[in-house]
Amino acid sequence: MSDNRVFDLFVIGGGINGCGIARDAAGRGYSVALAEMNDFASGTSSGATKLIHGGLRYLEHYEFRLVREALMEREVLWAMAPHVIWPLRFVLPYQKGGVRPAWLIRLGLFLYDNLGGRKLLPATKTLDLTTDPAGRPLKPIFGKAFEYSDGWVDDARMVVLNARDAANKGATIMSRARVVSARRESGIWQIEVRDEISGVTTSHRARMLVNAGGPWVDHVLSGAVGRNNVHNVRLVQGSHIIVRKKFEDRRAYFFQNPDNRIFFAIPYEADFTLIGTTDRDFPGDPKDVKISAEEIEYLCKAASEYFSEPVTTGDIVWTYSAVRPLYDDGASKAQEATRDYVLKVDEADGAPLLNVFGGKLTTYRRLSEHALEKIGEAIGEKGGPWTAKSHLPGGDFPVTGAVDEERRLMAAYPFISQRHASRLVKCYGTDAGAILGDAKSIEELGRHFGGTLYEAEVRWSIEKEWAQTAEDVLWRRTKQGLFLTAEEARGLEEYMAGVRRAA
Repeated sequence: MSDNRVFDLFVIGGGINGCGIARDAAGRGYSVALAEMNDFASGTSSGATKLIHGGLRYLEHYEFRLVREALMEREVLWAMAPHVIWPLRFVLPYQKGGVRPAWLIRLGLFLYDNLGGRKLLPATKTLDLTTDPAGRPLKPIFGKAFEYSDGWVDDARMVVLNARDAANKGATIMSRARVVSARRESGIWQIEVRDEISGVTTSHRARMLVNAGGPWVDHVLSGAVGRNNVHNVRLVQGSHIIVRKKFEDRRAYFFQNPDNRIFFAIPYEADFTLIGTTDRDFPGDPKDVKISAEEIEYLCKAASEYFSEPVTTGDIVWTYSAVRPLYDDGASKAQEATRDYVLKVDEADGAPLLNVFGGKLTTYRRLSEHALEKIGEAIGEKGGPWTAKSHLPGGDFPVTGAVDEERRLMAAYPFISQRHASRLVKCYGTDAGAILGDAKSIEELGRHFGGTLYEAEVRWSIEKEWAQTAEDVLWRRTKQGLFLTAEEARGLEEYMAGVRRAA
């Protein structure tokens, strides 16, 4: 099967960078196609610590440009998607004689407060942990802490919302579509794409190819594009554990380990605490990444050094791991490799190829703008930057308006609980009402799969957000996998398999 159109851009990769570039390009008037071999955000983009942050620790490695850009992006992204991004205060306990002296931490936080044009996020302050509630879950040896601001993001939802907005602006978006071949012919890319569900292969053409394959960026070059001896990225594994809630405070913790690494403990999905991350080189295939016994022990032991109540393997309810595709700058340690992104254009044979290396959630929008600059230089400009003042689908309300949105939703649908309303607003924002539709009772939302997940929402995920499996819904479109039993999850999988058969 062949598509006779010649797209301006064909993007490989449905993570945050690929979807961000596709959205920006479609909004400028380029014709765009995007192919993701699995589900959107099924790799690195849903395996992060889920922070919109400047990267306080990157100051130690003199990554000032990256930190400044990231700090400036925090409030831009918050305004763009106040349903899936919200501010979070971080408590950094200090112990005399610890890893970093107090003056160094103060200097870093001073730069953090003043480097990036902060307007809405509150400034740093010092805490007395003997009186502040943040000290209650910690060991009494920690009497002092610094508190600063960053942001939290539902990473997988941010990715799919970028894909949705790209599609709304005319892009052709394909999930579970593997690019098996991409060759230049007479100045045009000839691209073969295999549907991983049906097995059907389709042909597409494009003036420019964008390789945003994340951890698979080198695989795309060596496989689909046919390059030899490719090595551009350093794969670094990061793993996280989710445990039963360790503290009631709404603030998160920034902890320092004696090995000079840092990790976080973050309130997660109301009933849990997220602890992570690790940093170690990963030699295998990114699809095989999973947390190791050593990483579990490391995170439990490190957290237990801070919390009065130890963190044990018995507390763990879920784990997740991902591979960060860091640009290989030759750094000796995984935690020292640059988190900055690198964009490289190859214009051989008149059909340009843009390779995207590295990057992080916080800077994806700026990465996309820089990618569009290179795309404009290669195939001609169409439109200018526009995303800084935009909204992702469902995000068209004030940054401080989430509670008001919850109240409006509960007033319109008095049969849903406050917990249900809060989750829907944090997932879908102003689209929550479209999901609930004309329902006048909870029964009219259709089958109840468990937790606060009903058929109306599952249908929305399938019809509007490319969900095809229970895993897509439970762990990426929502985090309801934390609340469903194994039997309930099987029921959802059977339901979605029936939908696929009927399609």
